[in-house]
Amino acid sequence: MKKTTLTGLIMGMVIAAGIGPVMAQSPKAESPEMKIYRATPTRINDLVHTKLAVRFDYKKCYLYGKEWVTLKPHFYPTDSLRLDAKGMDIKNISIVKNGKNIPLKYKYQDSLSLAITLDKTYHNNESYTVYIDYTSKPNELHAKGSAAINDAKGLYFINPDGSEKDKPTQIWTQGETESSSCWFPTIDKTEQKTTDEIAMTVPAKYVTLSNGRLASQKVNGDGTRTDVWKQELPHSPYLFMMAVGDFKIYKDKWRNKEVNYYLEPKYAPYAKEIFGQTPELIEFYSKTLGVDYPWYKYSQIVVRDYVSGAMENTSATLHGEYVQLTHRELIDAYYDAGRSTIAHELFHQWFGDLVTAESWSNLTVNESFADFSEMLWAEHKYGQDEADAHSYTAMQSYLANPTNKTKDLVRFHYNDKEDVFDAVTYQKGGRVLNMLRNYLGKDAFYKGLHIYLKTNAFKAGEAQQLRLALEEASGRDLNWFFNQWYYGPGNPKLKISYKWDDAAKKETVYLEQTQDGKAFILPMAIDIYAGGKKVRHQVWMNDKADTLTFASAVKPDLVNVDGDKVLLAEKRDMKTLDEYVFQYFNAPLYLDRLEAIDKATPEQGDAGARKVMLAALKDKYYGLRIKAIQGLNMSSDDVRNAAQPILLSLAQNDVNTLVRAAAITVLGKLKAPGMLGVFNEALKSQSYAIQGAALSALALQEPQAALTQAKAFEKDNKGALTLAIIHVYATNGGDAEWPFVYKQFTNAEIQGKFSMIRTFAAMTGAVKSPAYAQQGINAIKETAIKYKMYGVAAPLTAMLQDIKTKRTAIGDTASANTVDTAVEEINKDK
Repeated sequence: MKKTTLTGLIMGMVIAAGIGPVMAQSPKAESPEMKIYRATPTRINDLVHTKLAVRFDYKKCYLYGKEWVTLKPHFYPTDSLRLDAKGMDIKNISIVKNGKNIPLKYKYQDSLSLAITLDKTYHNNESYTVYIDYTSKPNELHAKGSAAINDAKGLYFINPDGSEKDKPTQIWTQGETESSSCWFPTIDKTEQKTTDEIAMTVPAKYVTLSNGRLASQKVNGDGTRTDVWKQELPHSPYLFMMAVGDFKIYKDKWRNKEVNYYLEPKYAPYAKEIFGQTPELIEFYSKTLGVDYPWYKYSQIVVRDYVSGAMENTSATLHGEYVQLTHRELIDAYYDAGRSTIAHELFHQWFGDLVTAESWSNLTVNESFADFSEMLWAEHKYGQDEADAHSYTAMQSYLANPTNKTKDLVRFHYNDKEDVFDAVTYQKGGRVLNMLRNYLGKDAFYKGLHIYLKTNAFKAGEAQQLRLALEEASGRDLNWFFNQWYYGPGNPKLKISYKWDDAAKKETVYLEQTQDGKAFILPMAIDIYAGGKKVRHQVWMNDKADTLTFASAVKPDLVNVDGDKVLLAEKRDMKTLDEYVFQYFNAPLYLDRLEAIDKATPEQGDAGARKVMLAALKDKYYGLRIKAIQGLNMSSDDVRNAAQPILLSLAQNDVNTLVRAAAITVLGKLKAPGMLGVFNEALKSQSYAIQGAALSALALQEPQAALTQAKAFEKDNKGALTLAIIHVYATNGGDAEWPFVYKQFTNAEIQGKFSMIRTFAAMTGAVKSPAYAQQGINAIKETAIKYKMYGVAAPLTAMLQDIKTKRTAIGDTASANTVDTAVEEINKDK
């Protein structure tokens, strides 16, 4: 599952919007003393095969199901069976004998689990089949969501009566963590594996998707059709899926296997652009792991109102609609959240689906690998800089929240299974795997993954099995690494300082770990640049403090600790500005150059720092070009005079649309004469990012011209252009522009809402119409309540109070009272 679209992006977007530092917090952390030891569930019965026949009541939002579940005792004889079944009406439970259903006695405990008394004692060399007739009622189920998955009712009816204009009618499921048991009775545990067959009876006009292969389709006489899907290789219940709706299918292939993309009809023309890298991804992962893609087919489907980022259902990944983009949006996408998610979910087909975490405590063997795979694909497809940038951003996401440092990667103690879906399991775990790959070498690392997958295929796995596989491949003991990074919390804080002894011709490097608690064992590379050469030293830091001495004929220009830039650490490096300048021009990696730019940005009065900033405007990696553009001190005559012609060239000619947009933004703020032609030309671009930057730049010099231009863009705008239009309307428009702004905000997905919320609030406070103001107030209130678990209530409440002050100042007491009511409702919401 990719959950960062909800947690990371909400927080990032709100921070970017300037709502306040409170947004850097993660959802409320659990109290350490309350954490409970979570044993791996005892296996009494094992699932063997699950057969379902389901039909849907769109009016009631019910699923009418019949199930034939085949099981056998795991080891010990048993005369009972417990199945998870949440919030259902149970009509019949029988044992199937010789084709006949013989009723069984059962108790339905708290409408959560079925305690079934079998007809006899069964041994582990015999299987039995139980028949269940039931009704699933997901909308009547009180299920608790989480920061990772904001709802847990398992089965979702989207716009079932068609009453919401411009929204399709869909049905889809979400099984992780233990929500498949909301729509069929099962043993809803990760360690269970079962084959399955699902017969879906649906309106004949709709398309269906499930795991495995479409075995048959039968048109019924009542306007419905029954599709039978068969998953003939075992997988875990949480990976079961169904989807029903009006989807167009784009058919692709990998080798001789089906690869399909299911999209809403209006996005069907862009299917190949959105998902077209999939066959190449499958081939790359298959070759890298030495294990071919294991399932019958691979399908990807995009649905509305999804409750997380995406979900790796076996052979049928379900995506939230943020991956569903038009050609013009994809121009600005590069390696965005959508494309990294496509890579992430596919890797799960091996790590998570083929071998599944035996319990949520060991979720790292699912999600850390999927997070790591995003960097792996970036490295292969987009280059080392893109991979390193992606990895660095992930590390910063982990480091941003101090509570992350208190949690083990393998977590046997937690309050709720949902708590494990966090930046420790994802971002920290991905970086730990990157360190492990660096330490072992790529060949040994991938051979170890191959052994792990082959040994545990179609079974459950845990971190110790991963360790054993990597030890078998490499011949190295890894207990120290796993004890440190998997079974212990935190990360090192590393202070690095230097001393050159000219008389002795020796460079001394002082390493100090300043974090509380244990010392981390850190193998690392130290590169010494001296006399025009680079010499690499492989060293181990084993204690809290270490002193390393290196002979050198001349004073080094640079000592680069962690030369491979893989350590998961907070580093305080005492290099001088001159050394960082040298580092930018001579050390090869993304982080080498990023560190130098960070050091140079506040020091642009220095000639060396200016040299770095100006060179970085032409850096080979677009992300660093953007960082340099945004870091320029354009109030300095020396910087501005040297940078402006470069910026002009970038604004007109750079191959990357985001670089061009960033350059236009900076040029716009200069309000320099002669730039209007550049901005007006940029308004013709196919890139929304470039158009948005140009519109904002135009607004700073000719507000009325920008207002007129914004009107012309109302029919076709997305992303940065939409934000620019809203800003122009909020700054220079009025009540006539409110309906457009209100519609954009209310229709926006998560990222869009938090990108525009500050501007939206400003316009809410400024419009003349009290009715419009109250629309805005209520929209902000609903946003605060919907995403309250992410810590947005306090900053959005402060925003509402600011609106109240503005409405009161213009005599709009009705809207001021609406703010009071809104704040009260936000505070009351649980």
